[in-house]
Amino acid sequence: MGSLAKNDAPRAIPNGTPNGAFSGIENGSGYEILEKASRAGRHLKIVCLGGGASAINLAHEVSTSGLDLDLVCYEKNPSVGGTWYENRYPGCGCDIPSVNYQYSWAPSPEWTKFYSSAPEILAYFKNVAEKHDLMKYIKLNHRVVGAFWDEDKQMWNIKVQRGENPDDIFEDKAHIFINASGVLNKWKWPNIPGREKFKGSMVHSANWRDDIELEGKRVGVIGGGSSAVQIVPNIQPIVGSMSCFIRSSAWITGGFGQRFAGENGTNFEYNEEQREIMRNDPRKYLAYRKKIESELNSRFRFILNGSKEQADARAFAEDDMRTKLAGKPEIADVIVPKNFAVGCRRPTPGNGYLESLCADNVTVVSSNIAEITSKGIKTEDNVEHEFDVIVCATGFDVSWRPHYPTVGRDGVSLSKYWQDIPNTYLSLGVAHFPNYFIFNGPFGPYGHGSFLPITETVARYVMQVLRKMSEEEITSFAPKEEAVADFVQHRRKFLPRTAWTSPCRSWFKQGTVDGEPMMWPGSRIQFFETIKAPRWEDFDLKYTTSNRFGYFGNGFAARETDGSDLTWYLGLLDGNERQPPLLDEEFEAFFMNNSRA
Repeated sequence: MGSLAKNDAPRAIPNGTPNGAFSGIENGSGYEILEKASRAGRHLKIVCLGGGASAINLAHEVSTSGLDLDLVCYEKNPSVGGTWYENRYPGCGCDIPSVNYQYSWAPSPEWTKFYSSAPEILAYFKNVAEKHDLMKYIKLNHRVVGAFWDEDKQMWNIKVQRGENPDDIFEDKAHIFINASGVLNKWKWPNIPGREKFKGSMVHSANWRDDIELEGKRVGVIGGGSSAVQIVPNIQPIVGSMSCFIRSSAWITGGFGQRFAGENGTNFEYNEEQREIMRNDPRKYLAYRKKIESELNSRFRFILNGSKEQADARAFAEDDMRTKLAGKPEIADVIVPKNFAVGCRRPTPGNGYLESLCADNVTVVSSNIAEITSKGIKTEDNVEHEFDVIVCATGFDVSWRPHYPTVGRDGVSLSKYWQDIPNTYLSLGVAHFPNYFIFNGPFGPYGHGSFLPITETVARYVMQVLRKMSEEEITSFAPKEEAVADFVQHRRKFLPRTAWTSPCRSWFKQGTVDGEPMMWPGSRIQFFETIKAPRWEDFDLKYTTSNRFGYFGNGFAARETDGSDLTWYLGLLDGNERQPPLLDEEFEAFFMNNSRA
């Protein structure tokens, strides 16, 4: 196996001839012609971690690529759907309009509401996977427990656990390893002493149990983020009493695209006329989606410090929150932010949440929690709050470090490499980790808009890399350290211009107030444009031969033998890329020589 890494010494001109003059056949170099057509392609095996939105979309890209690819996606759960399978708490739903939280290649006319619930979204992903025959790529109840790069073989060795038995482990091999698990997939209990002492029922929002009894109970809810904002208004009418422990202020807004929602940004059910348009007028349905998406894309402007859009967003959000909290104005003094702008953390859509906090059976507790006791929660003011049920809406481990060993080139451990800051190449890859992609990686454009267009764009980028690897005999690609360093320098210079760096506690900053925001230094559209095509100059490449042009092969192009149109450069007949028959009898009017062969 040859190599053209950046540190390889330059080779001498063939046969040592002056000025590279040709002096006959080159012998003794060890380089041999590949006896196959140029760009005929080689087989590539891909292992993907996850079976959620990104993995399903990747499977679709692979299935329609025409490349010789073998893909397997290992999903730890018994179902596809990722976060939409795992999150089942009361009121769980999406803050993005339904019609914009779907694949561009699989628009559904069957959405029932403007903002969809988790069960409806899960049903969408399951239906897409089945309808497009993508389940054949996904192995359920399989968990990746280790990934190790083999430099000699230019392959990843992947350890996979079947089911829940930690001893039932097998090894798979892949040319490319893709992490499509996302960041919000490792829920964690709050770091509060005494959790094991509580005698009642305790449940985490991301690991909800259907057997939890809430009716008429005394309930404590820890947290004030997006999960709590959805849970509280959904259980408030049925609980006996509820105390909400909120330590951080937050901007509670309507959902994204609320200008197109119901009155005051509320959800609504699509009526039959609207659904008829979605079913039978694809152009108008697409235009409707584009109208909403255009508004979502404009939201980056209010992230910029000092902008009129930021000032307007803050004034609107504060007025709206105080209006909804008029019944208990003292709550506004606790949760309306004073020192950070809208967008410092992802705005928390909360239709009905603020109104629920004003209900007679709800109390907001702003004192810090000291400990969990056998009876409930004791706060630092020495008050013990007694509960039957404690709901922990306390989020996830957002360190980005994988919970399984991932070891790249030269034995570099990803967990150690990311111990302080999870630096990436454009959120897509990591230096020292060849043939490794991340969907939803650190420093991506997650602050505004739907995630689905992001994962589609990343998948198209990945497919361009896979095509080049297959057609040009590349065994590995790895981001150069200097490219990663330049990305670090630029984002650190740019991000102070944004609300993301103001003093709020956010998962964007790994759950801290003053940490470095893991955000793309620009808008979603700028991200889409940036990764429209790979910058090959940012990668170290290695090849199957000692010559970068080894893929030229036997002198023929692949299309000369695979049935492709041989004169495509003149234009395609009826849009068909296959070689047309072009029978002689079709051109009798043009043949002037009757003795033609």
